[in-house]
Amino acid sequence: MTKSEQLFRRAGKVIPGGVNSPVRAFGSVGLTPRMIASADGAYMTDEDGRSYLDFVGSWGPMILGHNHPAVREAVIRACENGLSYGAATKREVEMAELICGSIPNLEMIRMVNSGTEAVMSAIRAARGYTGRDKIIKFTGCYHGHSDALLVQAGSGVMTVEIPDSAGVPEGCTKDTLSAVYNDETSVQRLFDEFPEEIAAVIVEPVGANMGVVPPRKGFLETLRRICTKYGAVLIFDEVITGFRLAFGGAQEYFGIDADLVTYGKIIGAGMPVGAYGGKRDIMARVAPLGPVYQAGTLSGNPVAMAAGLAQLAILKENPQIYSDLNHMGTWFFGEIRKAADQSGIFVTVNACGSLGCVFFTDADVVNYETAKTSDTERYADYFRYMLAHGVYQAPAQFEAMFLSSAHTEEMLKGVLRLIEAYFQG
Repeated sequence: MTKSEQLFRRAGKVIPGGVNSPVRAFGSVGLTPRMIASADGAYMTDEDGRSYLDFVGSWGPMILGHNHPAVREAVIRACENGLSYGAATKREVEMAELICGSIPNLEMIRMVNSGTEAVMSAIRAARGYTGRDKIIKFTGCYHGHSDALLVQAGSGVMTVEIPDSAGVPEGCTKDTLSAVYNDETSVQRLFDEFPEEIAAVIVEPVGANMGVVPPRKGFLETLRRICTKYGAVLIFDEVITGFRLAFGGAQEYFGIDADLVTYGKIIGAGMPVGAYGGKRDIMARVAPLGPVYQAGTLSGNPVAMAAGLAQLAILKENPQIYSDLNHMGTWFFGEIRKAADQSGIFVTVNACGSLGCVFFTDADVVNYETAKTSDTERYADYFRYMLAHGVYQAPAQFEAMFLSSAHTEEMLKGVLRLIEAYFQG
C-alpha cells in the first residue's frame, strides 16, 4: 500500500469521505487521491515521491507556477511580523488600491476569505442596493456552496451527481431563478415574468465549473444590456477568470463592464482569500458605510495580502505573461483537437485563454446539458492513463485545465505525445 493510500485510509476515519473538498476524492475516476507533499514550478510531488506535471494549479491561482520565489519570500517576510491581527493593515489598503487603480469600473473593494464568501456577500450587496430579492444564476455555473446558490450548481456537484444539496431549506432557494448559459432568451423570459423583482444576474463569464464553456458572441453583451434596462446588478463571478484571462480578468478580455465582480484565491497567490468589489454607489451600501452587513475576522489577512501583492505586481509589470499564456493555450488545446480529429474518436475540446477542457462527446458543448453528454467513464480512463504517465489533471470531467507560465513548450509537447498515443489506442 502506498503512503497516499495509507493516509487516505486514515483520513476516512476522521474526515467525511477522507477529503476536505469533494472533488479531491478521486471517486469519479476510480482511484484514491494522491496526497501531495510539495510543489514547485509546474510540478507537484506526492508523499510517495512521485512527481506530476500539474494542470490543476490549486484550481487556478498558480498562474506563475507553484512556489514562485518572489511570492514565497513575501510570505516569509510577512510571517516574521505575525500571522494575523484581526485589525486593519497597510497591506490590505495597498491591495485595494492596486486592484481599484487597475480596473476602471472597480471603485471600491472588500476583502473576504474565499470565493464562496465573496459571492454570498456580493449578492447581499446587490439585494441591499436594489431592494429586490430574486437573483438569476445559470445552470452549471458554480458560485460557491452558500445555500441560495446550490441550485444546479455544476463543478463538484456534477461530479458526485447531487442535483441540489441536502440541508438547504426550500425557502433559501425560492428567490433563485435558473437560466440557460449561452441562451439570452432564457434570461429575457425571467425578466418578462419578474421585471421589478430581480436584484442581480450572476454569471461565470467563462463557464469553468461544467468543464470549460466559453460565452457565445453577444451573450455577455446581452446580459449587460438586459441588466441595465431593468435596473438589475450584473455580477461577474471571476473567481476563476479574474487576473487569469487578463490583468483585468474577463471584463478586460471581453470588453464588458459588470456592476460587481468577485475574486478568489488568485489574489492571494493560492492562499485562502477572496474579494468583491464594483461601483461605489453599490459598495457604499456595505457596513460600516451602509446597512448591508458583512464581516470577517480574518479578512485581509496580512500574510495572504503579502502573497497576493507579490503575485499581482509581477502580473501587472509583465503583461506579456498574459499574451504568452493565451497564445500557449490556443496552440496547446488546438493540438489536442487535431490529435482527436486524426484518431477519429469523439472528443470536443473547449478553451478560452489558458483554460481548457477535454470532453468525451461529439456534441458542441455550449451549456450544462451539452456538457453532461460527455462520457465520464471514458474521461476516468483517460485520467488514469495520464496520471500513470506523470500528468496530474482534474480528477473529474467537469473541471478546467489550467496552464501557467511555468509550463514550457517542451513540457506541453511531451503531454501532447501522451495524448496522441492514448487517442490512437
